[in-house]
Amino acid sequence: GINAEYGDFSTARMSSHWIGGGERPSNSRETFAVVNPATEQAIAHVAIGDQLDVNEAVSAAQACFHAGWGRTTGTERAKMLRVMATKVMEEQEQLARLETIMTGKPIPETLWDMEDVAGCLNYYAELAEQLDARQGTSLDLQDETMSTNFKSSLRYEPVGVVAAIVPWNYPLLMAIWKVAPALAAGNALVLKPSEYTPLTCMELGRIGTEAGLPAGALNVVTGTGGVTGDALTKHPGVDKISFTGGTSSGIKVLTNAAANVTNVGVELGGKSSLIVFDDVQLPNSVEWAMFGCFWTNGQICSATSRLLLHEKIADRFLALLVEEAGKIVVGDPLDPAHLEEAGMLGPVVNRNQYDKINGYIRSGLAQGAQLLCGGKRPAGVGDVGFYVEPTIFKCKGTEKIWHEEIFGPVLSVCIFKTEEEAIWLANNTQYGLAGAVISQDPDRCDRVSKALKAGIVWVNCSQPAFCQAPWGGPKKSGNGSRDLGQAGLDGFLEVKQITQYLVPEQPWGWYRHLPNSFLAKL
Repeated sequence: GINAEYGDFSTARMSSHWIGGGERPSNSRETFAVVNPATEQAIAHVAIGDQLDVNEAVSAAQACFHAGWGRTTGTERAKMLRVMATKVMEEQEQLARLETIMTGKPIPETLWDMEDVAGCLNYYAELAEQLDARQGTSLDLQDETMSTNFKSSLRYEPVGVVAAIVPWNYPLLMAIWKVAPALAAGNALVLKPSEYTPLTCMELGRIGTEAGLPAGALNVVTGTGGVTGDALTKHPGVDKISFTGGTSSGIKVLTNAAANVTNVGVELGGKSSLIVFDDVQLPNSVEWAMFGCFWTNGQICSATSRLLLHEKIADRFLALLVEEAGKIVVGDPLDPAHLEEAGMLGPVVNRNQYDKINGYIRSGLAQGAQLLCGGKRPAGVGDVGFYVEPTIFKCKGTEKIWHEEIFGPVLSVCIFKTEEEAIWLANNTQYGLAGAVISQDPDRCDRVSKALKAGIVWVNCSQPAFCQAPWGGPKKSGNGSRDLGQAGLDGFLEVKQITQYLVPEQPWGWYRHLPNSFLAKL
């Protein structure tokens, strides 16, 4: 079970990785401190895996895959995924508490995250079973002569060894978005969690082994992106890389993968817009605007951190928004007094993010954006912890805070006059992950949904994510790959066409002179 040391905030030292079905001492003596952002105290020191550690993990994955894991049926794999889901829910409270300690996310959010982890495992268990039925699907060749002589069918095969690299904002959930479909497809994995939040992913290695995964099917190597991630994404034994993180890191991953022409999918940053028209119900729309930017302490790639308001309702909307944002409780995410505060904010994840977010706030002020609320350290939290107030700026559309991803509880607002202007403002970004529109006019919502250049569009809401629906977007938000949904499984499969000549006793007859020439020599 989960190490009790984490629960009382004492320091644990983890000098091992999870390789080949158990703990394996790290070859590296370098460690990284995992810090509780509410107390600024280290709760663990984890190993920074080096090239030798990565080599061992990849070798364990290769051995498992070739020993038979890659030839198991989807039905066999589904059983193990469902056991993993059950075990996650059995340990839901401990896992959620551990994630809150690492990330600063309020405990109601991390409890919800664990439910989503289990749901994702169960969903891909279903798709694994369905994969068995998809094998050998015949193709309609749409030619009577060819259909008489040939049969073409499809086979779906695992890619092999998958390197999964995940961020710190949803440590276990982002891992499961990759681990569940990769295992469902029959791959073996090497998972590298963020060095800031690795502990629940280490527990996932244990949970997978307890659920019956063979040794080497799921390996976890901790470490930094610059050392461990670099070694993993350059490794010639890796057949597929699946990465979620910042755009600059994603570009590095793509560059590393190019040398080996490795199959790679990246889900990167975002700067998404929520467009609110003048026919909305203000209280409901204000809540979605807040949820779209302040949920997860504002640390979510799909955050609708750009709010576009129609000029007719802008003043009334902003007055209510500022009033409601001021009611958000900011404090210790594990404080029993706040456990029922589903809309509260905890600290941001680490000192780097805290300084970065405050730097953007200073930038907004320097560039003339109008600060409507927030912008300073919250009252009542003292001097310890990486706390940031919910902050709202009214912008002109030229500021850095309008165009750049902040990854914190900072909402930038612009005013528009026409539908066309709103769409242009929303699409005028280097990112394309998500967008949202709120209006009581279904036709308008349909037009805007189609016009937004984004992989995800929400109508009359913001941020809901379902494991059945694909996740990802174009531009600098990704390279065409998708997590979740059927696409999430297919990304970990190689499709093979098998074409059979049905009348082998008959000559193909293209080179008609050959049989005659052969017979003349007899």
